[in-house]
Amino acid sequence: MPSGLVALALGGFGIGLTEFLIAGLLPQVASSFAVSEAAAGWLISGYALSVAVGAIALTAATARLPRKPVLVGLVALFVLGNLLSAIAPNYPVMLLGRIVAALCHGSFFGIGSLVARSLVAPQKKSQAVAVMFAGLTVANVLGVPFGALVGERWGWRAAFWAVTAIGVLALAGIAALVPAWAGRVHPATGTEPVPGGPAATAGGPDPVPPGGLRAQVRAFRSWQVWLTLAATALSYGGMFGAFSYIAYTFTEVSGFASADVAWLLMVYGVGLVVGNLVGGRAADRDRDRALVLALLALTLTLALFGLLAGSATASVVLVFVMGVTGFASVPGMITRVTDFAHGAALAASANVSASNVGNALGAWLGGLAITAGLGYTSPLYVGAGIALLSTVVMVIAARRARSAHVADRVPTP
Repeated sequence: MPSGLVALALGGFGIGLTEFLIAGLLPQVASSFAVSEAAAGWLISGYALSVAVGAIALTAATARLPRKPVLVGLVALFVLGNLLSAIAPNYPVMLLGRIVAALCHGSFFGIGSLVARSLVAPQKKSQAVAVMFAGLTVANVLGVPFGALVGERWGWRAAFWAVTAIGVLALAGIAALVPAWAGRVHPATGTEPVPGGPAATAGGPDPVPPGGLRAQVRAFRSWQVWLTLAATALSYGGMFGAFSYIAYTFTEVSGFASADVAWLLMVYGVGLVVGNLVGGRAADRDRDRALVLALLALTLTLALFGLLAGSATASVVLVFVMGVTGFASVPGMITRVTDFAHGAALAASANVSASNVGNALGAWLGGLAITAGLGYTSPLYVGAGIALLSTVVMVIAARRARSAHVADRVPTP
């Protein structure tokens, strides 16, 4: 495994950690700054909104810059944001720190995925993206318990100091281990030339200046890009429509105690890690088939979970499978959108924004179902319905791509 991928995974771990750990620290932070629970909740929702905005804005702003320095700058922004949170004298500064840290999130994973795939042979590009996202999935497992443990023992500020230190290590690792040629793009088209890494010469491809914003925007002329973004948003919407209220399902339907929710969420997180790695390998074999099967499996898992949520044993098994099927499509979706966008970083970052839009949509619809009196299993059925829509969109995208491929191979008379 290229050492540059390890550095990218460490960056993903730090960014994922700062996203998730705040959930276990909210009571302490609210008490420290004497703000309401609702105000403290903006440290989560404000972060999510900033991710969606920053993914597009920063990628567009850095379109003409080489990708390795951009990644270093993004991680530096992440370090600054967490440092502000660690030393924040009041709530507004704390919120500012969260916003600053969030701005780098989408661009890091968007641009980082292009750099990651350039470090390996073309037939392993989805696996390379999965390695980078492994940091994020591990953070999902450890984030909340890490924040709660460190916060309980040393205070909430210590948790942000720890994340700041991880960010510094990731910054140093990316600066030292990611080659300068990684993720280079063609100056006129803004697309990847020939994938680097093992396929390149000893020193990597010849240095090529990056493409501009106009070339990046041209990538969105492709219907395949839009279909993939739609499938991404709907797949995340399906998973998070169910996951946002899973604690209520566990305690009010499955019969678990509130104290059990933490380890149940870790079971889900382990499923994310497994799904990410399995999905990356499957996508490198037959990407569209793997994506359709993963989305269909997510649909069936959520529907079955809704039916069997009353069983504690079934709930443990199904929350793990939900994690596996929910994240199995992520590496393939990213390589698919960047392939059809010819390596445009803006499309890769738009994929991250689409996932956050899906998160918000799923959580909103799941909440509406509960408010309507449909019970605490209703978000699972809502999630299944959204995931089914994602499956349909992916089937349409796969068929259009296959038809276009066959047409290209038919000789003209």
